[in-house]
Amino acid sequence: MFDLNRLVRKNILGIKPYSSARDEFSGDAHVFLDANENSLGSPLLKWYNRYPDPYQRKVKEALSNIKQVDPEKIFLGNGSDECIDLLYRCFCEPGKDNVIICPPTYGMYEVSASINDVQLKRVAPFYPIFN
Repeated sequence: MFDLNRLVRKNILGIKPYSSARDEFSGDAHVFLDANENSLGSPLLKWYNRYPDPYQRKVKEALSNIKQVDPEKIFLGNGSDECIDLLYRCFCEPGKDNVIICPPTYGMYEVSASINDVQLKRVAPFYPIFN
């Protein structure tokens, strides 16, 4: 049976997740000084004095309804660059692991490999010949 934990770097598995004061608070609050937010708000920009939900609950719930997938199985990133970087950081041991790309491809695979000290191997694309 597939076990994702066998692929994740050991130090990543052992990290205690970040917890903000808002995560640890229960009750009703209107001012969040821990996040350096504008407690007075702005009459023109009513919701722009708050950080977005770091767990993207509402977006994941909407996507789960559309795609018929559990919200816990949805991963969202701040663009593909962030997603690629997180994959390298979670699964590749710096200076030890390698990744394979098939050029031409998206350049961020190479950039993230360099940043994360992961060897990059290029392979020629396979183009089958049909008779």
